[in-house]
Amino acid sequence: MRVTHPFHPLSGQRLQHVGTRYNRYGKRYLLRVDDSTVCSVPPQWTDMVSPDPEVVLGKGRALFRVADLLGLDSLVGCLLAEKRGERSRKA
Repeated sequence: MRVTHPFHPLSGQRLQHVGTRYNRYGKRYLLRVDDSTVCSVPPQWTDMVSPDPEVVLGKGRALFRVADLLGLDSLVGCLLAEKRGERSRKA
């Protein structure tokens, strides 16, 4: 399995898949780095998941995806509302 996330320290390296685990954030792959090290990465950071069509169509030129910017907008809105003492609309 190859790590495909461009900012991961092991990006581009092929590692052995030794297991899968789940936590509150979802599925994670356990990859053997060497005899004593196993790292955990989300499936989206590997070649086991097809690439995001938005990234493929943009040929990697965009700094952000629309979904990421919308998520950031929601987070900033919640933080500002919390700072003002308002309740979050989504809570």
